[in-house]
Amino acid sequence: MANARALDKRRKSIRNIRKITRTMELIATARYKKAMDRAAAATAYTDQITKIVKQLADAGTDVQHPLLEQRDNINSSRVLVLASNRGLCGGYNASILRTAMPHIRSLNEEMESVSIDASGKRGVNGLKFRGIDADQQFLQFEDQPAYAEVEKIAEAYLKQYITGQIDRLDVVYTKFISTSKQIAVVETLLPIGSLADESDDAVDDSVGAGNAHSQYEFLPSAESILEEVVPTSFKVKLFKCFLDAAVSEQVARMIAMKGATESAGDMIKQLSMTYNRARQSQITGEIMEIIGGVEALEG
Repeated sequence: MANARALDKRRKSIRNIRKITRTMELIATARYKKAMDRAAAATAYTDQITKIVKQLADAGTDVQHPLLEQRDNINSSRVLVLASNRGLCGGYNASILRTAMPHIRSLNEEMESVSIDASGKRGVNGLKFRGIDADQQFLQFEDQPAYAEVEKIAEAYLKQYITGQIDRLDVVYTKFISTSKQIAVVETLLPIGSLADESDDAVDDSVGAGNAHSQYEFLPSAESILEEVVPTSFKVKLFKCFLDAAVSEQVARMIAMKGATESAGDMIKQLSMTYNRARQSQITGEIMEIIGGVEALEG
């Protein structure tokens, strides 16, 4: 039978751990709600600007933009991996790395040059452990990524794409679908010719592609408007990826800490039962010693 004092000490230690995990669960829940509100607002904006890009492209004019054109020869690619700065979020980072590594290996086999960028200390360290050093590291993002910071990154990618330094940009992140479902995905953001395709169904519901010209009058021209809207749509899309990653991280941490809190509670119950049995056995032994001593004195 284990020592009662050691069991009591271990039980107190687990109780302290349960307080910590419970606190972290509450913090993650509060951060999740805030991050979710921002992501929901960005989703509406992203969908709307995507519709505009689609309708401008179908306006009946010869509208062209370098970001919309598919390149025949793709020789260089860049991959941005969005992970977290902190741990204790279950399999969140492991899932991202499991999705990123096969994609990176596939690109290395197909292309001459593949560059890897990583956001979050866990992502940087995870890639390094697997033999990949990130060219750029973004460690400033937490549960509320700022658009201004993401915009700087987006502008750098746009410049690299337009000047021909890269032919493709992929982002590996955890896409938020619901509180119970988040999926690690790979999305190609550059070229963004496929970006408008995502809203085809939504556009068809409201206005057909052939009617886009009748719905809008372009001043001064569709080309000049597209020159502003297309880069903005890419920046917003990249920002949405960061927001989804932040929401998914907080959900994963909230679930992980809830599970840890419940497991700690189960361990405390089990230890309490073992402690009570050990204490009862100890008391019984002490009573038997007293009875033995009394009998020895009487004898």
